[in-house]
Amino acid sequence: MVKHLNPLYRKAIALGTGVVVAASLLACSAPNAASSPSSATSAPAPATPAPKTRKVTNAEHELVFHVVDGKLPALVLDAGGGLGSSYWKDMAPRLAKATGSKVVTYDRAGEGESDEISGPWRVENAVSDLEAGLRELGLTKNVVLVSHSIAGEVATNFVHKNPGWVSGAVLVDANVPDFFTDEMLTAFEPVIEKQRAALLTQASTKKNRQLLAVMVDYAPVHRVFHQLTWPKDVPVTAIVASGTPFADSPEAAKMWRDAQVRFAQGPNRKHVLAENTTHEGIVTERPEIIAGAVDDVLKTIR
Repeated sequence: MVKHLNPLYRKAIALGTGVVVAASLLACSAPNAASSPSSATSAPAPATPAPKTRKVTNAEHELVFHVVDGKLPALVLDAGGGLGSSYWKDMAPRLAKATGSKVVTYDRAGEGESDEISGPWRVENAVSDLEAGLRELGLTKNVVLVSHSIAGEVATNFVHKNPGWVSGAVLVDANVPDFFTDEMLTAFEPVIEKQRAALLTQASTKKNRQLLAVMVDYAPVHRVFHQLTWPKDVPVTAIVASGTPFADSPEAAKMWRDAQVRFAQGPNRKHVLAENTTHEGIVTERPEIIAGAVDDVLKTIR
């Protein structure tokens, strides 16, 4: 039985929404040492193309996608709950330059510049929105998902619903089915209800509305998620932050780490521990680990 989970309770919503915030560099070229004093310095490396914004309508709401042009496979970066495409503002150009791939970031419904929608948050709706955007961009194959926190749920459901679209994935301290056992969900239920009641007393904000939407039917929704498995034919790397979302609860942190290890077992799966990182800051704290994992996946599928 799970005991002493008050710290876990304080973090419960962070897991479901990814509200715990979790997102590099263009080098100048140096002068050519072999050149004569009169020769010009070497030309700078080509600049990464500026992202282009595309607006996509799905189910009567508008979604905003940003695309850096490049070759396939395309990298689709999906941030945690409460976060928009700006989460990847440093990572996206780094990956575009390092890989030459097309890089896509976007705002899920209710986040960033995309429209809000009423009703509870449902992963099926998030998957439908991503499908609509990728179809509009002509990306129905050769896609690599890079998914943080709650976007792990979107990724897992997406690969099941759309076989053949996704060639590989990198999960960045992401929600994986193995974590959401009955034991954990039973522990979550009372705190979710308590925090839901507290949020209802506060001013309505975009962030609060997203939190409330995720809380609806939290346990039954995640019991369904717990039943999913990652397809064996899609390579996936699970990067785990050493800090985990439960920095103040060693017991819960161990459960999170153990679930990530279980998830990574089997063919076409890798587990990477990102030392000296937090759940919310891993993208800026150790961007080279994410870039390396993406490069490994690309080498596997190209």
